[in-house]
Amino acid sequence: MISIREYILFQDHHLVVCNKPAGLPVQEDLSKDASLHRLVQSYCKQDLYLCHRIDRPVSGLVIMAKNTESAANINEQLSKHQFVKEYLAIVEKKEIPPEGVLNNKLVKASKLKKAYVNENSDGKESSLTYQLIQTLDKYLVLSIKLSTGRFHQIRSQLSYAGIPVKGDVKYGARRGNKDRSIGLHSWKANFIHPSTKQAVAFEAPLPANDIWPVIQQLITTS
Repeated sequence: MISIREYILFQDHHLVVCNKPAGLPVQEDLSKDASLHRLVQSYCKQDLYLCHRIDRPVSGLVIMAKNTESAANINEQLSKHQFVKEYLAIVEKKEIPPEGVLNNKLVKASKLKKAYVNENSDGKESSLTYQLIQTLDKYLVLSIKLSTGRFHQIRSQLSYAGIPVKGDVKYGARRGNKDRSIGLHSWKANFIHPSTKQAVAFEAPLPANDIWPVIQQLITTS
C-alpha cells in the first residue's frame, strides 16, 4: 500500500506539491472517500489551502499552500495567467493538425456534473492550446495548456473536437479504463514561488498504469 509521503513531490514552509493518483478525490465528495487534501493535511499536521483542483479520474500535480499569504499569491498568479499548467492527454486517434487552439463556449450542467459546448449560448468563453507530441497505433498524445480554467474544460472541449480522452465515457470515449481512470495527467507547472520570488517548475511522473509507461518511454527517448 502506497504511503502519503509518496504523493508528495516537494514541500517547504510555504507550499506542498503533490502527484495525485487517478481515482483519489482532491476534496471530499458525496462518496465520503478519503481525499488528497485531508490525507496530506494529516501528514503535514496543519491546515493546507488548495490552490487548484483536478478531477477525480485525472492524475498529476496538485499544489497546496501552507498559509493564507502563499495561497493568495498563487491565486493571483492563476488569475493573471502567470501560473502555467501543462497537461498530457491520451485521445482517440483522428486526423488533426499537429498543433492548434480550441475556442468554445462552455455551459456547466451541475445536476449531471458535466460541461457542454454550446456556441449559441451565453456560456463561458473557454480556450486551450494543444500540441501533438506522440502518435500511437490507436491513440494520440497531446500536450495541452489552458488559457482559461473552466469546469471539465479539457474533457469537454476535446470531446467536442471529436477526440475524447481515453477512458472518459462521460465525454464520449468508446470504453472506460478498468480502474476508472481517464487518460489525462496534470503534468507540469511553472510559476513564481510566493516567498522566494524565484521561478519554479515541477513535473509529475506519469502513472504506472494503462499505456502511460509506453508514453513515458517515448517521451524520454524522443
